Amino acid sequence: MAKEIKTIGVLTSGGDAPGMNAAIRAVVRKGIANGVKVMGIHRGYHGLLREEITEMDSRSVSDIIQRGGTILGTARCMEFMTEEGQVKAANICRKFGIDGVVVIGGDGSYRGAQKLSKQGINVVGLPGTIDLDIGCTEYTIGFDTAVNTAMEAIDKVRDTSSSHERCSIIEVMGRHAGYIALWCGVASGAENILIPEKYDYNEQAIIDQIVENRKKGKKHHLIINAEGIGHSTSMSRRIEAATGIETRATILGYMQRGGSPSCKDRYYASIMGAYAADVICEGKNNKVISVVNGQLADIDIDEALAVKKDIDDYEYCVSIDLSK
Repeated sequence: MAKEIKTIGVLTSGGDAPGMNAAIRAVVRKGIANGVKVMGIHRGYHGLLREEITEMDSRSVSDIIQRGGTILGTARCMEFMTEEGQVKAANICRKFGIDGVVVIGGDGSYRGAQKLSKQGINVVGLPGTIDLDIGCTEYTIGFDTAVNTAMEAIDKVRDTSSSHERCSIIEVMGRHAGYIALWCGVASGAENILIPEKYDYNEQAIIDQIVENRKKGKKHHLIINAEGIGHSTSMSRRIEAATGIETRATILGYMQRGGSPSCKDRYYASIMGAYAADVICEGKNNKVISVVNGQLADIDIDEALAVKKDIDDYEYCVSIDLSK
């Protein structure tokens, strides 16, 4: 029999992502519509262990859907990784009458939710990460905004690269996944897209391509480099030394996490957040909200964490064909 839910909590954990505020808003308002009390847990699991918990109402999430970041804050928490910390967190939930928690974050946040579930607190995860690296879902909140932010920056760098007849290496985020690099590389018309899932580390082949393209009259060369490969600055020095062509590295960094979320991120965060509130109010436990074949689904966390995700071979082959 499903556990009766009277009060739910909501927290954001791990790296922030555009659209997290839209998700918080949806969880709060749908939870209230379902007749439950909603508590905001500030600064993730760190704040939970320090009882940084406040009741939220419909007005407390007004005027946040367009804001980047997370109004609840986020923080790393080593204490929560211990069994003692997990027991303490569950007891604090009980102290505040919290029957279930919606956790917005990536796979690391899910592992934390999994531990909290084992201590008797119902949990539901929402995929909030710009990296698109969660295997159980086709969409993660924040990805669309991040790739558009990166693409706009790449277009600007390309303008000056062309003016100075340079080679430009632009490093984008994504942790160990290459989705941001692949999407930005294809959308920006890059000559090379280096992603950890596919790159063979044959730098000489890139050098040969740059030299050959210059002989053909091409005045610039754009390389999109994924964070999982990195070392863009040292790569630029080696390429310049080998080709004699001025080469510059630009690391876009945390600008990709910030900014007002796109319409797509606001919409998905709202619909998925509302669905998470429904699922947890039904008394379901240890679930992750996912988009599967374009439809919302709730998947067991254990199953979700076991799903592997990789770059589509056809999409990667297309990216190579279009760069020639």
